[in-house]
Amino acid sequence: MSLHHPPLDRLARPIRDLRISLIDRCNLRCTYCMPSEVFGPDYAFLPQRELLSFDEIVLLIEAFAACGVSKIRLTGGEPLLRPGVAELIQRIKGIGGIEDVALTTNAIALPRHILALKAAGLDRVNVSLDAIDPEIFRRMSGGRGDVKRVLDGIDAAANEGLPVKINMVVERGVNEHEILPMAQTFRERGHTLRFIEFMDVGNHNDWNQERVYRAADILKDLRRSFELIPIDAAYMGEVAKRYRYSDGAGEVGFITSISKPFCGDCSRARISAEGKLFTCLFASIGYDFRKWLRDGEDPEALTQRIVKIWSAREDRYSELRSERVSDRSKKVEMSYIGG
Repeated sequence: MSLHHPPLDRLARPIRDLRISLIDRCNLRCTYCMPSEVFGPDYAFLPQRELLSFDEIVLLIEAFAACGVSKIRLTGGEPLLRPGVAELIQRIKGIGGIEDVALTTNAIALPRHILALKAAGLDRVNVSLDAIDPEIFRRMSGGRGDVKRVLDGIDAAANEGLPVKINMVVERGVNEHEILPMAQTFRERGHTLRFIEFMDVGNHNDWNQERVYRAADILKDLRRSFELIPIDAAYMGEVAKRYRYSDGAGEVGFITSISKPFCGDCSRARISAEGKLFTCLFASIGYDFRKWLRDGEDPEALTQRIVKIWSAREDRYSELRSERVSDRSKKVEMSYIGG
């Protein structure tokens, strides 16, 4: 079932993209996402019974597809810590209206899963990687992981013909000197690198404006070595501002939530691992779809709930950040909602 008139929110934004967190656990402890001093050995992650089952996820996606969603991104935590991801992807690909299924991962487990993921119909991969230097990588990942294993995962996906994008969070005083090495590495490998301004997601990353290395500064750094030419957005609501190398060796992108917010085109909804719908990355309140699923609601009833929630949506946190920077309300954690 597809609605004749898919919902628009109060700012006339449709809903096209759904990001689903499969698990709140991760094998890394990146300082801006899951700092080890908070997410330590005694941290209580969600038990298995509280995670949405694959049957529940499929029912939920059917309801969102009826509202106009065509793109699904599976996230975490680290989604490949959840057994059976390939099976889930195969089921999602069979849902009418779903055109694209992507996976956001740290890539460490990709080599042993990539054949099954590709066979299931995975369309593309986004890899989180903030430094190519092994020591800086270890520092930013909380002393866990190995950059070589991440690169091996990227190569595994590329060798299977899957498009790969690399996401680099740039934090002033931490890894801004990795901008050029990262650009050179992935320009040579033929992958798009996207630079993400350090954002005030969640409550534990000690965010402040002084630690933001803005896209304009990143672009200035890159232009010391490369000639870059702006590219028009590929579709309405595209997050990254894109540039191509003048010699044709690929492109880079900038996600500018701090310096140039893009709330006006936001068409993304997010589902946490325990089934709460969040209508903004910076939201503090979620809607408990797990309860409604476990109460036995069918996709049509769930669709009507989505319509009601989305039609009331007016989120534009990033555009209002300067007015809300002292807001003490508890925001959802990135590790819980998947970025």
